[in-house]
Amino acid sequence: MVVLGKESLSAAMNAKIIGPSSGEAVVLSHGFGADQSIWDKILPCLALSHRVVLFDWSFSGAVKDKNIFDPVKYSSYDAFADDLIVILEELNVKTATFVGHSMSGMIGCIAAVKCPDLFKKLILVGASPRYINTEEEEFGFKRTDVDQLISSIETNLQTWASNFAPLVIDHNDPLSIEKFEKLLNLMSPEAALSTAKVVFYSDNSHILEKIVTPCVIVQTVNDVVVPISSVNYMKKKIKNASTVVEMIETDGHFPQLTAHDQLMEVLNRYITS
Repeated sequence: MVVLGKESLSAAMNAKIIGPSSGEAVVLSHGFGADQSIWDKILPCLALSHRVVLFDWSFSGAVKDKNIFDPVKYSSYDAFADDLIVILEELNVKTATFVGHSMSGMIGCIAAVKCPDLFKKLILVGASPRYINTEEEEFGFKRTDVDQLISSIETNLQTWASNFAPLVIDHNDPLSIEKFEKLLNLMSPEAALSTAKVVFYSDNSHILEKIVTPCVIVQTVNDVVVPISSVNYMKKKIKNASTVVEMIETDGHFPQLTAHDQLMEVLNRYITS
């Protein structure tokens, strides 16, 4: 077990609130390989009228104390969800709209099942309950694809990062590709490998039917990581009748980088409703 000493978890994970104290709280939670800077393009607009909560997950290269990442502790999304709840409690956030990208989408779902009063709405951007196909459903990858991905990370993180970034970000946005590749390389090899295994091998489908918080599923029209079939599966399994799907006209897995104006329009629509 990792001991943080006197430093709070929120401080260790670079948590902060930006925006007017009178605004409604909005949590921006990044996905695998990134850090809170992944939201830089939408933050200025969002922070004009909302209290925006930002933080870095323990695997992120932006976290200074590398000892807070424990591969045993973070062997499932549950530990991440517990961290999210603790961070919001330490920041005295009583209720918030949660915007979770990729793996953070499912982490937010788990946290909302544990503490439903803490979350007013879940906005799930490029989220998926699993990534390996089943006999009945397509989730984007064959088991052998994921095995190869994990092997590539284990062999050489930098080489894998240089190949992975252009696959998941629109090729028409080379600056965003460069940014994400740099963020991937900031992770320690241990944290990258361990977290990738959790992300790509996990199955959190069971959590979907337990969600009572209103959900908005945000998906790009062409995402190599999350196919439309996965989005349809989530919509079907989440029992909340108010769940909606919003499609964004861009390629890739990162609309906050390649289509931030469209994403901001969606967020404005649902955060204020």
